[in-house]
Amino acid sequence: MAGKKKSAHASIEAMYRVFTVPEAPDSTLSRVDQDISRNLAGFLQEHIVAVERDLSEVEKNFAESAVPEKPIFVSEQAQFLLDKLVANSVHTASPSFIGHMTSALPYFMLPLSKIMIALNQNLVKTETSKAFTPMERQVLGMIHRLVYQEDGAFYRKWMHDPSHALGAMCSGGTVANLTALWVARNHAFPAEGSFRGLHQEGLFRALKYYGHEGAAILVSRRGHYSLRKAADVLGLGRDSLVAVDTDNDNRIDTDALRDKCLQLQKQKIKVMAICGIAGTTETGNIDPLDAMADIAREFGAHFHVDAAWGGPTLFSREHKHLMKGIEKADSVTFDAHKQLYVPMGVGLVVFRDPALASAVEHHAQYIIRKGSRDLGSTTLEGSRPGMAMLIHSGLKILAREGYEILIDQGIDKAQSFAEMIENHPEFELITRPELNILTYRYCPDLARQALAVANPLQAERLNTALNRITKFIQKTQREHGKAFVSRTRLEPACYHHFPCIVFRVVLANPLTTADILRDILSEQQQLAKEEDIRDEIEILHQHARITLAEHNPKARQA
Repeated sequence: MAGKKKSAHASIEAMYRVFTVPEAPDSTLSRVDQDISRNLAGFLQEHIVAVERDLSEVEKNFAESAVPEKPIFVSEQAQFLLDKLVANSVHTASPSFIGHMTSALPYFMLPLSKIMIALNQNLVKTETSKAFTPMERQVLGMIHRLVYQEDGAFYRKWMHDPSHALGAMCSGGTVANLTALWVARNHAFPAEGSFRGLHQEGLFRALKYYGHEGAAILVSRRGHYSLRKAADVLGLGRDSLVAVDTDNDNRIDTDALRDKCLQLQKQKIKVMAICGIAGTTETGNIDPLDAMADIAREFGAHFHVDAAWGGPTLFSREHKHLMKGIEKADSVTFDAHKQLYVPMGVGLVVFRDPALASAVEHHAQYIIRKGSRDLGSTTLEGSRPGMAMLIHSGLKILAREGYEILIDQGIDKAQSFAEMIENHPEFELITRPELNILTYRYCPDLARQALAVANPLQAERLNTALNRITKFIQKTQREHGKAFVSRTRLEPACYHHFPCIVFRVVLANPLTTADILRDILSEQQQLAKEEDIRDEIEILHQHARITLAEHNPKARQA
């Protein structure tokens, strides 16, 4: 007869045990901990199921809305997490996962994260963070120096000055961008005369006092959607984020930017901020930051650079010239959980002028009093974990030389993959990598020949067929679970700006090899031969043959 299953009970003794006594060495939780410690990559490969499962099926595991009345054992929950959560998670550390800005992490981040979690410091105030606050200030100082290259005396003066902050630690690039534009907004409408400042009286009174009809933030059409969120949250309205046209290399057109600024000025709209991008999300391109800085200065606008992706390029002696002009920015955003290889989610913003952050300073008698060293006075978020510890560890353990290697090999790999695509008869490179992001699509040689001579209507038919095929390949490859590339939609000038669906590849994972990239292309090539897409392939070939015949009289006669 089977023994009766042991059940957990809630009691003061049980609560005490949960908070103080570790799990037995043979428990599921202890086994998981040991497996991860021995071989993280092996653990992930064993437990994360490769084949894509429909999310509606996964949702059934999380359908109950009532909080359980009775407790369960930690080992039971650990097993549930393995079976239902881990098994249905995304293997973002896989070297074949090259579709998003998420990579494998340095292994040391795992045990060091345990220290951070165990200490459970709250960076809002020194009373709950102690040494974590000066460490966070040091991290902000290190990134500030990477960007602005001030001398040692500057950092000795400002890095630990309780009345100033060189930046703000945030939960990610979205909050970092919002913080930068929050500072920009308050600086654009300062206290003057009878007006006590926008931060005190609000946007409506600020515009009225300064004689403006509105305020605008300008960014290229490749700007991250977080900037639109910021315009919304700051009370400007989403329409106040003005998108400026880009050139054929997805970089902002500076002539169009200046014209737009003049136009807004005539309309009595304050050009509050101009945002440059150092590593666009879709294509990895870098705006002409130097020229943008000059335009921002001309119109008295705050110059912000969203370097969430490309900022660490500054570690590379070979490639940092691509970032020329970033040192002129009033503020710069970094996402540490991208190319600083830190776990989700932490970002930061640094300010060229140590006094800038005072524009958003807040105090409270019980927690962040004026004159204290607390960093919570200039951050949007209140309670924050000590993620700066992990950035600090990365900057010390990998150092500039290590990050330089990671950046250089990622860019080299992207260039090699671009060459691989260009030499392949069934794929077309859409955007050449400037950093380590590129886009391409399925486009066999016959279709490319047709597109080379097609008129706008013919090109539209060909590209529509290619869109359906590229989308099918991307979705099917993801479902098969061996590899993952993402997809996006671009409007290439060579195709009359028709929206084209393309594969998007991000090559930041140092474990991704040339052989893996060749295998990804090979799988995509095979997927184009599947029965489910055969009709679309035939339609593409028909359009291509008709187009070529119309432009080749001999072929038409034949």
